[in-house]
Parts: sequence; C-alpha cells; structure tokens
Amino acid sequence: MHLAHLRLRDFRNYARLDAAFTPGFQVLLGDNAQGKTNILEAIYLLATLRSFRGVGGAHLVRHDAKGYFVGATVVGRTTSEIKAYWSSKERKLSLNGTPVKRLADYLGTLRAVIFCTEDLQLVKGTSRVRRRFLDLLLSQTQPGYLPLLLRYTQALRNRNALLKHSQPDADELEGFTAQLVTLGEELMAARRAFTPKLSPLVRLAFRRIAADADELLLEYQPSVTGDFTVALANNRARERAMRTTVVGPHRDELGFVVNGQAAALFTSEGQKRTLALALKMAQAEYLTGIHGSPPILLIDDVMGELDARRRAGLLPLLNQAHRTGGQVFMTCTAEHWPAELGRDCVRWHVNAGTLAPA
Repeated sequence: MHLAHLRLRDFRNYARLDAAFTPGFQVLLGDNAQGKTNILEAIYLLATLRSFRGVGGAHLVRHDAKGYFVGATVVGRTTSEIKAYWSSKERKLSLNGTPVKRLADYLGTLRAVIFCTEDLQLVKGTSRVRRRFLDLLLSQTQPGYLPLLLRYTQALRNRNALLKHSQPDADELEGFTAQLVTLGEELMAARRAFTPKLSPLVRLAFRRIAADADELLLEYQPSVTGDFTVALANNRARERAMRTTVVGPHRDELGFVVNGQAAALFTSEGQKRTLALALKMAQAEYLTGIHGSPPILLIDDVMGELDARRRAGLLPLLNQAHRTGGQVFMTCTAEHWPAELGRDCVRWHVNAGTLAPA
C-alpha cells in the first residue's frame, strides 16, 4: 500500500498542494513551523478521520478560509480515490466517488501508523489515550469491532442522558442497562482476546530497543472484573451521585509494567520513550501481519530526538518497509538516520506551506 497522490486545499498552512509520491522513503526537509508535520497530519487524517494532534476540524482550516479539503489516491490491491471536506456547516467523505455512509466501510482504505512526540501520552496520558490505541488497532483489523464500539458508545450516551435526571424512569434505565451489558461484554471479550496477540510484539520491540536491559509486561485491565450487570447494580449509588455510568469498557485500562513496576509512575523518561516507540512498532508489525503489507509509516522528526540505541531499534521496521515496497514519510530539519537509508530517499523541501523536490 502506498499514497500515490495527495491534494490539499486550505489545510493548515497549505492554500493548495498537489503532490505525487512513489513507494519508498519520502523525506520532508525544512525548518520548524513550515508545514512538514501538516502533511503527515493530512495523511493520518485520511487513514483514521482524526488528527494525531488531538484537535478538531476547526483547527485544521487555513486562516480566513471556510473549510478544508484533503484528497488522495491510494494504491493497494486496488486503487482508491478519497475525498474529504470539512467546514463548520458541512462534512463530506467519499470513496471512489460514492459518499461514505458507514465508517466500517471506509477504515482500512488507507492504513498508517504515526511516530511522533505525542506518542509519550500512551504512557504518561490518561487511560482514554490507551483505549483509543486499542480501539483503533482493533477497528483496523477486526471488521465487526467498530460497529460494536459505536453501538456501545450510543447506548452509553443514552444511559448517561437518563442518569442526568433527578428521578430516571426505572424501566427505561433497565432497558439501556441491558443494552450496555450485552454490547459491553462483547467489547471486553474482543479486547481481552486481542491483548495477548499484541503483547509479544510489544515485548520484543521493547527488548530490542532496551537491549534486553528491561522486562515489559502488557496487561488488559477491564474496569469490570466480574459480572457486568452485578457491577452496575453495586455502583447504583455512585451513579446517582455522579449522574453517569461509572463502570464499563469506557473505563478500561491498558497497563504497562516495567521490571515489576507501573511504567507511568516508576520508569525514567528514557524508558517511557522506549515503551511508546515499542507500542507503535508493534502496531505497525501487527497490521503488516494481518493485512500482508505494511502500513504507511509517518515519522515526525523523532529520529533527531532518539539516541543511537533507539534509532537502531527502529531500523528493522524501516528495513522491512524497504524490502516489501512499503512507504515511509519522515520529517526533519536535518538528516539523522543511517547512511544506508539515505541512499534510497526521495527528498522534498518544505517552506511556508509549499512542497518542492529537494
């Protein structure tokens, strides 16, 4: 799979961009704040329909413009044309000229994994960040997962809206609770079955980067450890006080233990960075194993931030992309990777929202 063409209109600092890309290594060179990361953000947006920077659509629109457009030609087993438009009044998404009505029919058209400074939030951030990591990977690899997640989310919203009332209708509450339990148990089962598949890949990547110095344990930690119905009943008083559903898959956690201690609390900044990098490497390797071809790798200026050992740990993934004809987009202000990779790079110069061959 590779991105053959990217079109931007009024996206971030790009008034207009039309660029064609080949498989292999695409290096975006330029000073800070020129628009290198914005290109990666546009590609990731097409892959996941969200920004990896955690911002909404309004932040992606160029100053004084009404909306943005992002379009792409993606070449995989087939060739796909994607068009996405966003404004405060209108949102459009089409695939091969047909409006996308179900997200499950769209996700997977373009697969991408981002490596960026925000990855540290996978270790240091809230449990919501880690749930999103799990949910995205499951949505990209299990066809029924995203519809299940969306149905659970809607049931949760309905139940929480009812709990906002001072005296919620008991029959309505029972109905929403039954929906939540049925969907929630399926959701937890999917996460529980998936974690042991991902864990060995994360541990291997972590050992490779840490040079066998540290031991990592990955744990799925559901907020419900027994019967979901019983857990909800036992927390009814808390729900009345807080007026929201306090237990369920929306409160699940993905736990990381390094050398017997919780990673978020007891590891160094270097260990946290190693763990975040290992998680993203495992994500890319898992997608490759499931789909038979690597996702597009988006590497946002992390080579310059990593020490030699961590850069070396990332090399097997980059070499795999090279061997299999995959595609990698790397941003940097200066080249920080081994010389053997530099021979095969296509270099681009980014300056004030323009992209030109270097």
